[in-house]
Amino acid sequence: MSLPAKLLPVIKFLHTRIRVSNPAASIAFYQTVGFELGQQKKSPQGNELAFMNLPGNEHFLELTYSPDYKVDFPEDLMHTAVGVSDIIDYCDGLEKAGLEIWPGGWREKFAAGERKMAFITDPDGYEVEILEVS
Repeated sequence: MSLPAKLLPVIKFLHTRIRVSNPAASIAFYQTVGFELGQQKKSPQGNELAFMNLPGNEHFLELTYSPDYKVDFPEDLMHTAVGVSDIIDYCDGLEKAGLEIWPGGWREKFAAGERKMAFITDPDGYEVEILEVS
């Protein structure tokens, strides 16, 4: 069942929340990726929240830390994705900042004409997919 078409224009995708085990490490990681730290606050339930924004985007990433919650999820359950205009230049910058790009040999694969798609992994094991977009 789907919503009537007349309701669809009022729906906007606003944000994605992920649980993190170390807010400072996660904030630093996503800042390296290009996100900016917006508001930080505590939720009514006592969770620490950090809102990460990508300039020019309405959608944001909410990092949530709950002291009594263990971050543990099945492998490859969830990932985020970012689009960049020059994936080689972007990935070079991430490597220079100390992040590991995978799969290995991505430069050679891109030069050989393979799809320009790479990944990095955040401090909690969440994957960030990097795609080249025009």
